[in-house]
Amino acid sequence: MKSHQEPSTRRSIMIMLKTQGPFSVSELARELNITEMAVRRHIHTLDQEGLLITETVRIPTGRPFLRFRLSERAEEHFPHNYHQLALDLLSELDEEDVSRLFEGRKQKLLSRYQSIADTEDHQERVAALTDIQHNGGYMARYEQQSENHYTIYEYNCPINQIANRYDIACQCEQQLFEQLLQADVERTECIAKGGRCCVYQIQFQPQSSTSSE
Repeated sequence: MKSHQEPSTRRSIMIMLKTQGPFSVSELARELNITEMAVRRHIHTLDQEGLLITETVRIPTGRPFLRFRLSERAEEHFPHNYHQLALDLLSELDEEDVSRLFEGRKQKLLSRYQSIADTEDHQERVAALTDIQHNGGYMARYEQQSENHYTIYEYNCPINQIANRYDIACQCEQQLFEQLLQADVERTECIAKGGRCCVYQIQFQPQSSTSSE
């Protein structure tokens, strides 16, 4: 029973901070009808996860006390409708404008991550790109199949609803991979097309060995 109660209480604290906050420990304890010790335990967990911002409140008489409010990171724990908003905005554009939009995004990412293309080692390029995708919410990993052949797996697609409607989204991602890795890239499975994950087969040209004079 306790394992079900604790997440529920933590969620209640987050909802209160979202809708009515900031709150102090004593205020939360009073509103939730639980002990201050229990509140502090949940506050500690939320703080460790980077979901809280602490504010010191000073009063004319008595000791200062702390109040807590949600951080920007905590917004990820609440529903958003960004995909539908993006789809609604894209639907107002014609096909050429949509293509131009995704192409512009690709060029920005190419500029931002140019250091990957400047890396000589093939595996370092693949590892760096995989880290970027993973940190972007794609749940990415890679495997080395042979000296010049790698596979990147993405088990989540943050833009799945957009990619379902606009093929250009996946096309630009594949082109981005090709240009950053400077390799031939083939997408053999795609979440937007019903696949379990997105799979990219990456084939580098054999590196020519430099002969010593």
